[in-house]
Amino acid sequence: MLSGTAEHFHPAGVAGAIVDHSTGPFTVLVVDDEEEARKICAEVAEEAGLRARSARTTEEALEILEQVPVDIVLTDLRVPELGGLDLLRRIREHFPQIAVLVLTQYGTIESAVEATRLGAADFVTKPFHVSDLRSKLDRMVRALDLERENRVLREELRSRPGFGELVGVSAKMQRVYHLIEKVGPHTCPVLILGESGTGKELVARSIHFSSPRRERAFVPVDCSALVPTLIESELFGYVKGAFTGATQSRHGLLEAATGGTLFLDEIGDLPIDLQAKLLRALQEREIKPVGSNERVSIDVRVIAATNRDLEEAIRKNQFRQDLFFRLNVVQIKLPPLRDRKNDIPMLVNSFLEKFSTPQRPVRGVSEEAMSRLMAYDWPGNVRELENAVERAVALGSGQALSLTDLPTNLQHGILSAAWEWTISSRSRSSSAAPSSARCARPAATSWPPRAFSASAKLRSTAN
Repeated sequence: MLSGTAEHFHPAGVAGAIVDHSTGPFTVLVVDDEEEARKICAEVAEEAGLRARSARTTEEALEILEQVPVDIVLTDLRVPELGGLDLLRRIREHFPQIAVLVLTQYGTIESAVEATRLGAADFVTKPFHVSDLRSKLDRMVRALDLERENRVLREELRSRPGFGELVGVSAKMQRVYHLIEKVGPHTCPVLILGESGTGKELVARSIHFSSPRRERAFVPVDCSALVPTLIESELFGYVKGAFTGATQSRHGLLEAATGGTLFLDEIGDLPIDLQAKLLRALQEREIKPVGSNERVSIDVRVIAATNRDLEEAIRKNQFRQDLFFRLNVVQIKLPPLRDRKNDIPMLVNSFLEKFSTPQRPVRGVSEEAMSRLMAYDWPGNVRELENAVERAVALGSGQALSLTDLPTNLQHGILSAAWEWTISSRSRSSSAAPSSARCARPAATSWPPRAFSASAKLRSTAN
């Protein structure tokens, strides 16, 4: 039995501890006016690897809660001055993250039901067996451990340099990641807007693989590449004999994606007459294959994307407003690369990792080459940057890409004023240095720094 001090701490190395001490033990506050009960409960908690604090009254308990982080409150229902139920109400109102375990001498169903209704995680009847209390604490700590782990994973997700195959840490991309994370678990349609080459399909894939449908098919369809006369049969399928050459029945892409996700890329290029049929299929969750009189039920999540201004297309009667409303439940706008240039070094290194080979290892980019990459406006966005890096790796010869390895339009491009100032300042610093120091400098400074080396294992973001 432990002494009746106000605070007890069990050493981290105690046998049988059930918490991860690398992140610190959880804290339990024992609230009971009986000293012996407080001692026993504190001892059981400490043997479970918890840090224990004690309070004799509800006033003492609330004071501790205001001053010290507490994870679990273990309180008797008949504790002065407010009583256990009122203390529970205060905790739920002001400290909702705290788990509460109730002790009751009476064990009545009424008191237990009332406590759980107010938010208690569980209850123990007094007098209790130590093993029973330990079991309840174990269960609560496991739940807290899971919540802690999920919280750490969420923080890592927010701080890591990308989301899935998407790469970038700019504020605009962080907002995209947040929307992906929020919409992923749901089944509502998503409309992705952005210029060509910004990574719309990768966003769609990230949504799919963040959803409960991740184990089922992700079916991409480029609406702009489909032959107009075959679009209907491609989307809805057809039966044998539906038209010349239909020698056997074939499932459409909507049916093939059942249980998974259908990604309609360049939805703005879908012919206006087929937009009505797609709308009907999405609303009624069923399709009618070409040449068939029977309808087929579908269960598919639709994600659409376009680089067109659909609202302008609606005004010109080129896109159905009702289909737009159906698809535009959640809208994600992807920023062009020129609006997130601070992501370029990270993107470049992800492409270096992708295209480097043992025969052609490339470990960085010269400062002059990176300056050109940062100054260019990239009308083709991430896809154009990827192509430029792939060309430079293929045609270059050194372990760091130099300016002469870049495409001609980048070699002779005009730097922005900020980058010209940066280069000229460094040039002046170099010329002002002693001759021995200048001779000791390498011909090309490798970019980016160690933190952005090609071994960072980042992946491509091009659509």
